[in-house]
Amino acid sequence: MNLASTLEKTFKKLLPSPFTIAVLLTLVSFLLALSFTGSEKLSTAEYSLQLLGYWEKGLWNSSLLVFAFQMMLMLVLGHTLALSRPIDKLINYFTAYCTNTARAAFLVCLLTLLVSFFNWGLGLIFGAIFARKVAESAKTNNWSIHYPIIGASAYSGLMVWHGGISGSAPIKAAENGHLASIMEGIYPVDKLSLLPKYIGFSETVFSTMNICVTILILLVLPSFMYIVGKKSKPQTLVIEITKTEVNSVKSEGAESLDESSILGRLFGGIILLYAFYKAFILPETVSLNFIKPNYINLCLLGLGISMHQNFKRFLKALDGAIGGASGILIQFPLYFGIMGIMKHTGMITQLSEFFVSISTETTFPLYTFLSAGLVNIFIPSGGGQWAIQGPIIIEASQQLGLSLSKNIMALAYGDQLTNMLQPFWALPLLGITGLKAKEILPYTLLLMIIGAIIFIGGLLIF
Repeated sequence: MNLASTLEKTFKKLLPSPFTIAVLLTLVSFLLALSFTGSEKLSTAEYSLQLLGYWEKGLWNSSLLVFAFQMMLMLVLGHTLALSRPIDKLINYFTAYCTNTARAAFLVCLLTLLVSFFNWGLGLIFGAIFARKVAESAKTNNWSIHYPIIGASAYSGLMVWHGGISGSAPIKAAENGHLASIMEGIYPVDKLSLLPKYIGFSETVFSTMNICVTILILLVLPSFMYIVGKKSKPQTLVIEITKTEVNSVKSEGAESLDESSILGRLFGGIILLYAFYKAFILPETVSLNFIKPNYINLCLLGLGISMHQNFKRFLKALDGAIGGASGILIQFPLYFGIMGIMKHTGMITQLSEFFVSISTETTFPLYTFLSAGLVNIFIPSGGGQWAIQGPIIIEASQQLGLSLSKNIMALAYGDQLTNMLQPFWALPLLGITGLKAKEILPYTLLLMIIGAIIFIGGLLIF
């Protein structure tokens, strides 16, 4: 616990808000570009204005802004889905089996990992609500539990999200033309045409390496949390039982359409049927190439409306979920601005050449993994991280002739690993559960160590 308290105090002292970090990183990138790039023909003032122009180009890059909006929808719709009644019933069903810490830690960890592999926003809120309901059930039934262990188990989903279906780097790489788009201004036009049009999920998320790594995570982490729970001593549980609000006011006139379950289910069902048609009937050959950001959001929209049953409940849940996307809305453009500076000044090429000079086929994925873990502490966003590190990985992979899909997954592994150390995405969970960061950190750090062994092993073996 002393280590956890020290880490929590260190984060509070050394790391300001993520937005402030994004601003500081922008200034650092600007100063580095001013110091190490430029032309003798331009004065410092003239080159500074040119750098600001590069920054603005990145800031409002239309394709990257589309990416930001896609990530926002993925988080908000996943969160909205987690607040639906069917998900609530599912959580209540499994909560009945959580009669002690070991069993609760195992089930919360396992189910959160599975749900987070599908969608990280859904998994984050699902785990938090599950942990809260376990604590409330324990208090109601006078069961003795160790709540922080269960809270840490609920945060474990952030260990698989980037290697899952909603992972920022894999889904953008699967989008037709994205790799060429992100390398514009770095590669000449003739070299852009040599890049793959896309890298499908069969090479990343559903590759042999990632399937094996994910299965190991699913087997090892819940089992480990079960053992930790078995050896733990119950703690005094201080928590209030959440009261369910009952709305007895019925809408009249045209407003009754908002509460129409027939209309809600019909519209949601049409979306889901179309998504099924688009993925499995329309293509001549069924493959995984249909899994792209827009398709995932289409499915989440259909599921969200269908499972909330009417528009009123869906919109109410949406209001509660949308606040979590504020970080993406304002921080992503700043990361894009950093990428604009790095791209147009040649800093990306310089960094890529550095990694190429010190790397081999074996070590480059490990360097990518370690650097991604470090960068995630300062940029707690997989999408923002891909915007900055993606071009470096693409350039270095091309120069070394390495598997780009493997290096994309190396970035994903590094990013998701240090989520167990970086408390930014734990804020929604802490708010729902009422726990403190220092209470769950000792256990998330243990999960991080186990995860590091599994991820590094996967990168070395495959």
